[in-house]
Amino acid sequence: MAHRSLPPFTRRDALCRIGSGFGMMAFAGMLGESLDAAALAPQKAAAKTFKGLHHPAKAKHVIFLFMNGGLSQVDSFDPKPMLAKYHGQPLPGGPVATERKTGTLMQSPFTFTKYGKSGLEVSELFPHVGACADDICVIRSMHTDIPNHEPSMLMMNTGHIQVGRPSIGSWLTYGLGTENQNLPGYVVLCPDVPTTVGPPLWNSAFLPAVHQGTFIPSKVERPDQIVGKDFDPKKLVSFITNKEFTLQEQRRELDLLKSLDGLGGAPADPQLDAAISAMETAYRMQTEAPEVFDIRKESKATLELYGPGSTARGCLMAVRLVERGVRMVQVYYAKGDPWDAHSDIQQHRKNAKDSDQPFAAVIKDLKSRGLFDETIVVCGSEFGRTPVVEVGGMATAQSGRDHNPFGFSVWVAGGGFKGGMTYGATDDFGFKAIDKPVHVHDLHATILHQLGIDHTKLTYRYSGRDFRLTDVSGTVLHDILA
Repeated sequence: MAHRSLPPFTRRDALCRIGSGFGMMAFAGMLGESLDAAALAPQKAAAKTFKGLHHPAKAKHVIFLFMNGGLSQVDSFDPKPMLAKYHGQPLPGGPVATERKTGTLMQSPFTFTKYGKSGLEVSELFPHVGACADDICVIRSMHTDIPNHEPSMLMMNTGHIQVGRPSIGSWLTYGLGTENQNLPGYVVLCPDVPTTVGPPLWNSAFLPAVHQGTFIPSKVERPDQIVGKDFDPKKLVSFITNKEFTLQEQRRELDLLKSLDGLGGAPADPQLDAAISAMETAYRMQTEAPEVFDIRKESKATLELYGPGSTARGCLMAVRLVERGVRMVQVYYAKGDPWDAHSDIQQHRKNAKDSDQPFAAVIKDLKSRGLFDETIVVCGSEFGRTPVVEVGGMATAQSGRDHNPFGFSVWVAGGGFKGGMTYGATDDFGFKAIDKPVHVHDLHATILHQLGIDHTKLTYRYSGRDFRLTDVSGTVLHDILA
């Protein structure tokens, strides 16, 4: 009788067959209990396919302050006197092609003031940020591809207009890992989830699952507080504590799981290894995560520096996370599109009141902790708004502005970026970038550059081609680097 060779006996086979499969059942149970707490947090050890920096880094961390919905550049950081002069008249060249029906030019209802030694002009919406003018660089010539929230938010966060690409935080942890093995390397803070797009904005897509962002809700109990009597940092991360087993018992379970995973000498299983890595992070997070999110430990002066509200809480948590080695933190304003001022641009007043003080506090607090020079602060939206009034759709008051992907503003600070300057320009009415236009790919390339990465070399092979955050584009903006 001919001899028939048996298929290789893998680690997963061992879990499925030994003891009637109870090993795999136990593994599935452990994975289910740990998945939410770990949120597939990135691990430095998992970044095995990218070796080291391409050049000396100027920064180590990124804090991205995201005003989802679309901040109006002509009402915040890009003053246009011509809007006042030609208020009520048609935009030269005819109606703009954005999303909705628009009318004549509309002047900004907000006054602008020069701040700092640089004389940087900032509107009355952002006086606290204006006071930090000499520390920030306003890029006034940003542009993107699509005038819709979903593809533009995806572009700003993943470098592509469609779902399915890794987020910028996932690329950073894939390339650089994290400095603290007890915390996720990439954290996303928002009062509620989802935003307009939700988790695809911070997922890892085809990168190893351990590089996915960890979402943490930052909603306050009362809008006039940053921390109240009901605040409990242990409740921010679901299942962060295991009520059934002690830390010692959990450690023995993980050690057994790793031993079973090593049986048979089979090739590594990326999915299984990622799950085990996530559970390891969840185990360690039990001791450090509640402490890092416990903003009650900050001084009264620090809490007052940030002011009240969910944005303030998210900003303070972001600085505390960076201080403990987290690679990237994103702070979203709220779910949906809260900056989407179609009906009335005066809606920006509340949004800015919630955001201005904590945004400035991030800069001041990073400085006081000695982290400003090594932390890149990025602040902006997925696109801007038109200089003309919107007259269709929800614009009943006819004092709102439509989406504008052709020219908008983003400001950056710290991490080796020059302060007290503007870069690029839109036209006389603030509609389109005409001087030194900056695409989202250029912004991403520059951020990676400051972190020691050549954006053309941080790649991952998937489905037969090499992918990167900047796709096939991107130019480093050396003029804004110190």
